[in-house]
Amino acid sequence: MADAPAVLTELKLTGQIRDLVDKALDRGKPLLIAYVGEDGKPNLSFRGSTQVHSDTQLAIWVRAAKTGLAAAVAKNPGVVLFYSDDILNPAVRAMVTFKGRARVDESADTLRKVYDNSPELERKRDPERKGTALIIDIDSVGGMAPGAQFRMTRA
Repeated sequence: MADAPAVLTELKLTGQIRDLVDKALDRGKPLLIAYVGEDGKPNLSFRGSTQVHSDTQLAIWVRAAKTGLAAAVAKNPGVVLFYSDDILNPAVRAMVTFKGRARVDESADTLRKVYDNSPELERKRDPERKGTALIIDIDSVGGMAPGAQFRMTRA
C-alpha cells in the first residue's frame, strides 16, 4: 500500500505550488479567480498572469487598471483562486484553492516585478504597461498535488 501523501498545514507556498501557479499558463491551465463585482454580483475570470509573489501572496497583472477586477476588490477584497490539472491522471493530478484578500499595489517596484514576472503572452497584451498589480494576501490553501495534500491556513 502506498504511503499517504504529506499533509502540509503551514501557510507557506511550497516549490510544488510555485511551479503549478507560475507555469500554469504554459500548461494551458490559467488560474480561475472568483470575486464580487462592483455591482455586488459574483464573477469568474481566468487570469494567465497569476504568479507567486511571496511565501504567502499571489499576484496578477490586471490590464484594466481602473475597472473590472481592479475596481471590484477595492469594495470587496475577498477572492478565491482555483487551479486544476489532469484530475483523471493520478501521476500529475492537482487541484488547489487559494482564499484571500486582494488589493491593488501601484508602487513602482511591485508594478515592475509583477509585470516582468508575467508570461510573455500576457506582457504582449499590455506592452505599454497600462495595467496594475493585484496582490492577494492568502488566508488559506487547500487541495492536493502528487505526494501532498494542502490544508494551509494563516496563523
